[in-house]
Amino acid sequence: MEEKPNVTINKIPGVGSEQPEPGSASHAAQQRQRASQLAQAVRGELQKALIGQNNVIDDVLTALIAGGHVLLEGVPGLGKTLLVRALARCFGGEFARIQFTPDLMPSDVTGHAVYDLHTEQFKLRKGPLFTNLLLADEINRAPAKTQAALLEAMQERQVTLEGRALPIAQPFMVLATQNPIEQEGTYPLPEAELDRFMLKVRMDYPDADQELNMVRQVSRSTRADMLDVQPLRTVLQAKDVQALQRIASDLPLDDQVLDYAVRLARSTRTWPGLTLGAGPRASIALVRCARARALLRGGEFVIPDDIKGCALAVLRHRVRVAPELDIEGLQVDQVLQQLLDQVPAPRL
Repeated sequence: MEEKPNVTINKIPGVGSEQPEPGSASHAAQQRQRASQLAQAVRGELQKALIGQNNVIDDVLTALIAGGHVLLEGVPGLGKTLLVRALARCFGGEFARIQFTPDLMPSDVTGHAVYDLHTEQFKLRKGPLFTNLLLADEINRAPAKTQAALLEAMQERQVTLEGRALPIAQPFMVLATQNPIEQEGTYPLPEAELDRFMLKVRMDYPDADQELNMVRQVSRSTRADMLDVQPLRTVLQAKDVQALQRIASDLPLDDQVLDYAVRLARSTRTWPGLTLGAGPRASIALVRCARARALLRGGEFVIPDDIKGCALAVLRHRVRVAPELDIEGLQVDQVLQQLLDQVPAPRL
């Protein structure tokens, strides 16, 4: 029998039977507190499976709460797939995985019509895209026409099959992985698809102490070279994710903070060293992610640091570094960090 989560939106240990009146300020504050505890409970479970990647875990949870998609980039062996499997273990909704390969067809992702000999009619067979949590493993291994099968689902939360628009159950989140150093047999993601990912999260090597701890734990595991996600508890249900998203979207946001997010996105369009700037979708993503980060840290409202904390992950795949800076070895994160340092943040 599956172990029940300790924390839910509706009931948290230690909260008395007296509840504030719905719609009141105290009721909203209590809802935010409950949501924050639930999000932190998920974070705690993920940290058991993925060692030395706390910032990455926070970024993925931020996208989940903000209702966006994530592109995970890192060299082999850092735990990209492990992170998604661990999140799926903590999530009680539906999970599907697609291993992208050069021969993968769009119909393998979305589904197709099949002829039923008994009824002598065509019927739709839905593909793995119809799920709550989708792992698109090594997404850049498939050609552009297969990658494009995700576009409608990522933006509109629906899939058109045989002329029918079929809705995808909510919540829906795509977590795609790619290897930045292996270019043989890969297909770069088009700009239109990159822009649909709310965050591009880069996984780096853990530090020495964290790697030592990881090796110690993995060597005790029954699995050959990775931690087992089976002991993780199921903390989230689909309705809980939707509740988190709703509560985060209602977090107070000062107009000065909103203006700061828009100024950051607009600055990329005229910043020296960037030949391609971020569009309005980046401004929206900055605000949505900032609200999610505020909820994750247990804040009562959004502060400029919440915008700053997610800015690199929101912007790095939406801008392009000028060729002369690229030749000098200047990375996109370095250029964006200069922008963040020079665009003034409001003081609240």
